Amino acid sequence: MSEPSTWMCLICGWIYDEETGDPDHGIAPGTKWADVDMNWVCPDCGARKEDFEMVRI
Repeated sequence: MSEPSTWMCLICGWIYDEETGDPDHGIAPGTKWADVDMNWVCPDCGARKEDFEMVRI
């Protein structure tokens, strides 16, 4: 099993962590980035999923 990864919005710097998900916006903890809906947008700036890049924290 792979380690949870983190994805950063290249527009505003908001971080999506697979371990914690984004429950305030309907994404359960443990949800892999690949499983996040393509129509999901950054909760801070509205950037699209394609505007995120995997980062190590």
